[in-house]
Amino acid sequence: MDTFSRYSPFIQQYIYQSGWNQLRAIQAAAGDAIFNTDDNVLLSASTASGKTEASFFPIITLMQEDPPTSIGCLYIAPLKALINDQFIRLNDICSESGIAVWHWHGDVSPSRKKKMMDHPSGILQITPESLEAMLLHRHSQIPHLFGDLRFVVIDEIHSFLRGDRGGQTLCLIERLSRLAGVNPRRIGLSATIGDTQAVGEFLSDGTGRGTVIPRIQGGEIKWRLSMQHFFNQDPQASSKEMAGINAMEVPEAPTDKAPEAADPGLGYIFEHTRSHKCLVFSNSREECEVVTSTLRQYCEVKHEPDRFLIHHGNLSVSYRESAEDIIKQEDSLVTICTTSTLELGIDIGRLERAFQIDAPFTVSSFLQRMGRTGRRDAPSEMWFVMREDHAEARALLPETIPWKLLQGIALIQLYLEEKWVEPPRTGRMPFSLLYHQTMSTLASGGEMTPAELASRVLTLAYFRNISSDDFRVLLHHLISIDHIQKTENGGLIVGLAGERVVNNYKFYGVFQENEEYSVRCESEELGTIVKPPPIKDKIAIAGRVWVVEEVDRNRHVVYCHPVKGIIPAYFGEEPGDINTKILERMQALLHQDELYPYLLKNAVARLKQARDGALRSGFGIKPLLPLGGRMYAVIPWLGSYAFLALERFLRLKCGPQLGLKGFNSRRPYYIQFTMNASEEDFYRILKEEINKDIDPMTLLYPKEAPIFDKYDDLLPEELTRKGFAMSILDVQEMKQSVLSWLDNDCAKLV
Repeated sequence: MDTFSRYSPFIQQYIYQSGWNQLRAIQAAAGDAIFNTDDNVLLSASTASGKTEASFFPIITLMQEDPPTSIGCLYIAPLKALINDQFIRLNDICSESGIAVWHWHGDVSPSRKKKMMDHPSGILQITPESLEAMLLHRHSQIPHLFGDLRFVVIDEIHSFLRGDRGGQTLCLIERLSRLAGVNPRRIGLSATIGDTQAVGEFLSDGTGRGTVIPRIQGGEIKWRLSMQHFFNQDPQASSKEMAGINAMEVPEAPTDKAPEAADPGLGYIFEHTRSHKCLVFSNSREECEVVTSTLRQYCEVKHEPDRFLIHHGNLSVSYRESAEDIIKQEDSLVTICTTSTLELGIDIGRLERAFQIDAPFTVSSFLQRMGRTGRRDAPSEMWFVMREDHAEARALLPETIPWKLLQGIALIQLYLEEKWVEPPRTGRMPFSLLYHQTMSTLASGGEMTPAELASRVLTLAYFRNISSDDFRVLLHHLISIDHIQKTENGGLIVGLAGERVVNNYKFYGVFQENEEYSVRCESEELGTIVKPPPIKDKIAIAGRVWVVEEVDRNRHVVYCHPVKGIIPAYFGEEPGDINTKILERMQALLHQDELYPYLLKNAVARLKQARDGALRSGFGIKPLLPLGGRMYAVIPWLGSYAFLALERFLRLKCGPQLGLKGFNSRRPYYIQFTMNASEEDFYRILKEEINKDIDPMTLLYPKEAPIFDKYDDLLPEELTRKGFAMSILDVQEMKQSVLSWLDNDCAKLV
């Protein structure tokens, strides 16, 4: 029986009413896998390909044929906004089925939650943080709620692959399954997966099932792609050097003109967003604020209505949802300046184009952001805008390289040439998450013996690399700081200090957070900031500038009023994680002649400048580059974590013998230092040290306890050090790269 015939009649009717002439390839493949196997299923297909319907049509059919006696399907998504969007879609699909669709997060009313608790059935949509809260506070009701759970759908699974939030999600599913006595099938959905086999293993971890990964033959993907480069002050790269280059022209003439004194790159965005519905992606909330304020200022100078909105994680719910609602309107020709908060699969209507300022950190982000446009059969369209200051006359060579331009081209080419996307991070020792799940398990389950607690936590599949000895060290430490208390019977309960952590709503999430202050203007809540300034100073948030009137440090509230102008914003650190594969492709770009059709005139000229400079200097050929006198640079072409390992290896293992001083790193691009030795000595010492066994623990500084994940500061120092050394420092990849330098006979090049 074909997939369509297997669907429930009301699903077939829904398909007819939607005007579909035939099932898409992903729907046929998903139906076959879900109907005809008992395995987990990973569905990877392009944005707007119908993954939601592909997974839920067969799930709903099976649930209607044999109604579950509890929640039958749990849908986990990374964003509340995505849940709200899918809640409407699933209700449309299920309207004739009698299958209930519930959503559960902080913005859902208590009355709706109570109704679901009283009548658990159908489909429940939830974030990992809300599921954590449910397991913590409704522990005894889990069997009643999920005793007949059959499916867990994880949407945008790629967003869970590289950090503790993904580990938390797997732990929560496994804990819930044990409590409810079920083993539901897992269905993973994503548009941006490279290594499907690795992601399939991640999805199945702890289930005892395999993962079916349908091979879906998609149609030809059409992109409208351009990349332009701007120096922040004239002259531009193409002004003289590249006269006559036949680069691809701008896809259309500007629809407006920016003010004469405008920032060239932002002026370009201003000119090409007017009369269009667009997104402008920035890589940080600070940049997003400056970009929004600047573009709004241009509107004011040109005496035209403000057409720019803002959307990022530090803004209040009202600001974010207002921006989403406005851009969804068919006749709304506005532009939202945003960060990754609008990167995932929220349907915000037919967007005409996306702009990307500089290069994102990952191929996955590039694909997700590109996928925000081009829905409803129109091609996806992205305009990269690379911005750079002119190097000072005395700048050293590494500072003159257009790193972001190279990174942007590398991201695109890796996908076009190899369909490569970042793989999951595996083999970690997630001690911060171990603390979190230990405290959550103890708080929800009440008093337990150490052995019982270990059997519930340490046996979770995600903690397979953590030994019982490490867990014992953790428990002794938590008892010593009163996060866990030992009872007279020898059992363990949450201690007084631990209760303050567990009872805070921020405990539900495992991502790192800065201490934040709410910002308010009269009755409006604008969002949150870090480190409020003194009274009468200015802050930037919500795309505007505000003067601080009062700071209530007890309640963490800042009161302010609006003023005109532009100032920098600060919301805390946002470290990027760049894969070595991207750096290697950047290196290759410098020594190739190919000019890609999406590069516009300035970008072509700037790339040519970089290639000419690399040819003359040997940049990108030798890892060690003399900069004059005793100053050198190492350009390793390594990703973030291997780069960090190399930096420490040079400092701690090679530095004392070579007299290395004055380290100045721009991660993950280059390391500058002075050296009291020759280049020959550098390679000789490097060879001696890299051929030794390198214990990652020896790359830590004395008494260093690096705080990298959310609860690292609550761990015993030895586990903090061990977790950083074994999970963050990629010694293996660093060593492999350095050995390849020596194999290529770098020493003979000096």
